[in-house]
Amino acid sequence: MGRILAIDYGVKRTGLAVTDPLKIIATALETVPTSGLLKYLKVYCQNESVDAFVIGMPKTLSNQDSATAPEVRRFIQTLRTEFPGIPIHEADERFTSTLAQRAMIEGGMKKKDRQVKGNVDKISAVLILQAFMDSTR
Repeated sequence: MGRILAIDYGVKRTGLAVTDPLKIIATALETVPTSGLLKYLKVYCQNESVDAFVIGMPKTLSNQDSATAPEVRRFIQTLRTEFPGIPIHEADERFTSTLAQRAMIEGGMKKKDRQVKGNVDKISAVLILQAFMDSTR
């Protein structure tokens, strides 16, 4: 069985999360520079079986595409080209950064660690992935 890999795409950094092989638990994987994201995903998919990608779509409060949505859509097209056999699902990523900050505080993470932006990115990816898994059960 393959994993589901979630992507919280950002201009500079991208947070990644992944399920366990049984698709029960969502876990933070990594935060990678967006410039190296495609290379990272290629290596990851060579080493691990991935059944699907879930990518967070940036939306406004009125459910319209945000200013960064066109860039995310371009990346989705690249994913379709590079990984033609892997389905891609879009997920609403509104409020994930706020929820990630809250989760870090409630989880007792030190302030210094909460200020590392990469931590927010990968926890946001976990939230995107968990919401996707909950919606498909």
